[in-house]
Parts: sequence; C-alpha cells; structure tokens
Amino acid sequence: MKATFSITLLASLISASAFASSYSAPQPLVAPSEFKGVHGLAVDHQGRLLAGSVVGNSIYQVDPDNGEVSTFIGPDQGQADDIAIGPNGEMAWTGFYSGQVLYRENDDAPVRVLAEGKPGINSIAFNQQTGKLFASQVFLGDALWEIDVKGESEPRLIKKDMGGFNGFEVGKDDWVYGPLWFKGEVVKINPVDGEMKTVADGFGTPAAVNFDSKGNLYVVDTLSGQLMRVDIATGDTELVAELDTALDNLAIDAQDRIYVSNMADNGISQVNPSTGEVRVITQGELAVPAGIALAEDGKTLYVSDVFAFRSVDTTTGEVHDIRRAHGSDVEYPIAVGLGKTRLLLTSFSTGTLQVIDRDGHSTIRLIHGLNAPSDAIELPDGSIVVSELASGSLVHLSGAELDNKRTLADGLQGPVQMILGQDGQIYLTEAAGFLTRVDPASGEVKRVAERLLMPEGLAQTADGNFVIAETAAQRLIGLNVETGERSTLAENLPIGFPAGPGMPPSGIPTGVAVAADGTVYFTSDVDNGLYKIELEPAGS
Repeated sequence: MKATFSITLLASLISASAFASSYSAPQPLVAPSEFKGVHGLAVDHQGRLLAGSVVGNSIYQVDPDNGEVSTFIGPDQGQADDIAIGPNGEMAWTGFYSGQVLYRENDDAPVRVLAEGKPGINSIAFNQQTGKLFASQVFLGDALWEIDVKGESEPRLIKKDMGGFNGFEVGKDDWVYGPLWFKGEVVKINPVDGEMKTVADGFGTPAAVNFDSKGNLYVVDTLSGQLMRVDIATGDTELVAELDTALDNLAIDAQDRIYVSNMADNGISQVNPSTGEVRVITQGELAVPAGIALAEDGKTLYVSDVFAFRSVDTTTGEVHDIRRAHGSDVEYPIAVGLGKTRLLLTSFSTGTLQVIDRDGHSTIRLIHGLNAPSDAIELPDGSIVVSELASGSLVHLSGAELDNKRTLADGLQGPVQMILGQDGQIYLTEAAGFLTRVDPASGEVKRVAERLLMPEGLAQTADGNFVIAETAAQRLIGLNVETGERSTLAENLPIGFPAGPGMPPSGIPTGVAVAADGTVYFTSDVDNGLYKIELEPAGS
C-alpha cells in the first residue's frame, strides 16, 4: 500500500474573490510513508511478517525482501499494539485505545473479542506448549492477565503494579518473560501465582523481549536504541546491534532472523543476530505528522509528529529530529505552537504541555494534568492558552512557573487547532463545524463561521484571510470572515483519516501553515506526507 492518493488527483480549483489567485497542485515536501507509527510485530506459521499500528488502526503484512506493505486487517478491528501467534496458527492482538483483546483462529474465521474494558491493553503472547494466552496493560494500567481463548471466562488477574510489563514472551519453563518499562529490568513472572523474579537489569527503557529457537533471549531498549542478548541463567547482557531510539517491538522468524520496529520512523529493520548487521526493510522520514508551525523567516517548519518532534527545511524538504519518543522527554505531540522564544507542544494522550526553548531546544517546562490538550498559543504577555478537547475549554496559564491556571472560555465543541490572529484575537477550529473567535481579555466566544466539514488545521494569510483544512471534505478552503466568502484552494487531498476506537473525533489533526508568499503547507493523516501548494503567477 504505497501512497493511495495520486498527486495527479490533487487538483486545485480556481479561487473565488476571497483568494484572488489560484494555487498549484499539491506537491510533496516530505514523501509519504507506511503505517502511522509501527508497534507490535509477529511472524506467523506461513512466514508472513505482520505489523500493528494503533493510530493506523490496522495490522499490516510486510514483505521482508522488498518492503512492500499491504493491509492485513484494517479498521476498526485492526487496532493493534501487539500481535501474537498461537501454537496452531491462531492469532490474537491488543487494541490499546479500544481496551480490547481480539482473536481469530485462522484467516477465514471471524474476529472475536475475548476481553474488553482494559484500557492500555498493550502486550500479548501465547504459551506455545499449552495454548494459554496472556496480555498486559501498560501506561493506562499496569497488570498481567490470563485471557480465556474461548471467551467464556473473564480475564484472570495474575499480577498488578509491576512497573510496566511490556512486550513479553512465554518461556519453555512456562514463566512469562518481559521488560519492566519503568524500572529498566527484564523479569520473569510465574503465571500460576504471580511470583516475579529479576532476570537482568541495567537497561534504559526496555520495550520488548523475544526468544529465538535456541533459547536466547533478545531485548530492545527504546531509550538507547540497542538490541541486546540476555543470558537468562546469569543475567549477563551482550550488545547485538545499535539502532535508532524509539524502538518498540521485535519478532524472530523460523530462521532466527530478528525484525525490529521503530515507531518514530515508521520503520522495520532486519538484524542478523550473528553479525549485528542491520538492513532496513521499510522506513519513513515522518511518522504521524499532525500540527505544524512555520518560523517567521519561512524556512523552518516545525512538525508535531506524534512519535517525534521534528523540523523541516521548506527549501530542501530535509527533516531534522529535535526529539524522539522514548529517546527523550517528548510525549506524543499532536500540535505545536510558536512563541517568540519558545515552542509549545501539546499531547492529548498524556495531558501534557511541553515548553521548549527555540534556540537550544532544551525543555523549559513540562506540565501534566491537562484535560486532553489539543493545541497551545502564546499571548503577547508571555502567558499561554491551551485548548482542552475533553473539557471543551480554553485554559489560561500564567506566572513564572505557568502554575496560575484559570478557565478563559468554555462550552467549545471539540477544539482542534488554534492560532493568535493578526487582530490579537484567538481563532480556533471546532470539530462540530465552527471557526470560532475568542477574546483573550474577556473570554467572549463568537462563532464566525459555521457548517464547516470537520475543520482542523488553521492558518492566516498575510491579507487576513484564513486557510482551513476541512478534513471530512478532503479539501483546503479559504475564508474571509468579514464577508463570509469561501473558496476551495485544493481538493481530493490525502486528509481525513477516520479516527479509531478511543481516539477523539478529529483523530490525528491535519496541520496547516501559510508562508508570507502565500505558500500553504499541510500534513497528511492518510499517507503521513507533508505537502505544499503555491500561488500560481497572475495570468497563468
């Protein structure tokens, strides 16, 4: 499944009077890629390499020889943080946001829900000797469960509060081996009584383990980007390969070839365990591009990439890493706001505002406890306004520590993206179909445009008009709020990927930014690319 939208189909229309000039067809500034963050891996009995994506809401099949990717199980049943293959070829997977464990006996069998109501259900594995199935909650919970594959009994709690028992595997001794994400250890747990013993320690953030056919245990460390081999008898560790940070999972095939996933690169690599040689099977430059912000000189475009925070050179399209998930302190950024000296990252999944220095990229402040923040802007006095999806509010943060918190406005219906307008007013899109203006002094709310089709990305042109991504219509429109005139700038765009179970209505928001020369940039939640459209010369 390479890019499903042909660039030749991205035709821009002639603008109405709100935008006197027409735009070129969109061109990719950063090329599309597969997945939308790649997590759990498995190799089934037919030798198929399978990869799960939570945000992509799908399980994919990957050809390890040529990197071709196809959808194996699509939305909404395909949401998978991890995938397990049983002794008879049966398959089970975890819906992290949906809180479900799903299962099917073979390709032709229906998908069944074995367990639900388990938020953060993350990792899963079969006992290859008995067929028993185990699954763990991480991040939104901390527990290990035995799952009845017949679906007749409720999940049995084995142990809780371990420290983030992530990608695990069942050993030949019937103990469950896995990493403790938050404690830097690899442990084993007796599923009969929950007894837990340390196997090895000293890791940064161990993300997953897997056994090869000889009984060797391999561990990926997402903080260091390393693949390690562990002697389970002594706890000794050995470096096998150096990879990039943001590693998520691994799988080992019948020939003991190791496959490793990287969520920040939409990447899967194959590692030779004997030599440490790494071969990239598939990889992208962006993972899940969402909100964007353009620097004043128009040369640097900041991208909140969910599993990374990046900048893009608008002249060359070159991508630079600023932060990578789990290799730094970044927490799944969904939007980025541009302040005078600061960058403002928000994450609705962790309730976080992260304030970063624009020059040295050091973290100035990390504020938790916000209610699914979707965006943030800086006011002229240095205070910050954050939009909260879950509360439908704008929250004003002030003070040296940004610890003075008050509600500026409420009653909003799914605030998505937000900017400070040229008139000093706050403008934001609401998923319910509005472009809304909020007075930063009084908090007065006025909806200046209605009946927009899932509006997300928002930017303002030099002449004061607005550019809005109407994702339900897969188009960019221009809007003059004084006259109400609207015009289509580009349509048939690769935007508007449906939100999966447990995601907000806007899903991954399409970001929009406009340069001084009128060039419009937008992100694709369909193919993970970054595009631009340019003003056509007059009379062309």
